Amino acid sequence: MSEKNGRYARLFDRLKKNKEGAFIPFVMLGDPTREASFDILRTLADSGADALELGIPFSDPIADGPVIQTAAGRALGAGATPAMCFDVIKKIRERHPVLPIGLLVYANLVVGSSPEAFYRLASESGVDSVLIADAPLETDPIFARFAERENIDTVYVVPPNADDDKLVKIARVCRCYTYFLGRSGVTGADREMRAPDSRAMELLRGAGAPPIVVGFGISRPEHVRSALMAGADGAISGSATVAIIEKNLDDPGKTRVELANFVRSMKDATIF
Repeated sequence: MSEKNGRYARLFDRLKKNKEGAFIPFVMLGDPTREASFDILRTLADSGADALELGIPFSDPIADGPVIQTAAGRALGAGATPAMCFDVIKKIRERHPVLPIGLLVYANLVVGSSPEAFYRLASESGVDSVLIADAPLETDPIFARFAERENIDTVYVVPPNADDDKLVKIARVCRCYTYFLGRSGVTGADREMRAPDSRAMELLRGAGAPPIVVGFGISRPEHVRSALMAGADGAISGSATVAIIEKNLDDPGKTRVELANFVRSMKDATIF
């Protein structure tokens, strides 16, 4: 096991021993500017985030709700590019060498230059995992091969309506963690997470799935606790995190304070 793809394993082992779940915030790289983006990532990590899930801005993010779409627009308007995003990741990796870092992106970004170049740059910047939101399991083996060459784990999404056969297939190919959707539709903190399906989680684990992390609709500490009580190993919060940035665009200091308080409150909900 390399240093790279061992970060998630060591994280979840430590959390399990400490009887904790993982809290993973999502933000859009380059939002609202390159410099502010690094400051935001540093605040999230320093405030207790167990890992980071990051987006690279894209003009047509079909799985994203309005808050994250707007964040992508701000980043693009400020001149964000994939190369710039990888530079920001490299800086946060230098500061936090053991922190797992994942990307949630779209296929066009991966093939824009070439999958080989994308995964090479991701690896060089310190990325541990990549989830391609619009590349379902049936169409993704090509991407997964490039990821494997660079010791990057491929993450797959478990949709709420997945049948048992689909759950088993996903369990067999996931490596670092399994992304379990808390509800259908696009991202957004304005819609409630539904109670996670404990039976589906049990089936995933029985089929060998790595730790299960619930995303979509996670915006409050009680959502985190509900996900963990249903059997999840962690929770990802995107829109609620990004909304703090949007609300305080003219006050970076307030952004840092509110993000730090948010991360601490969500992390506290993972401790039993």
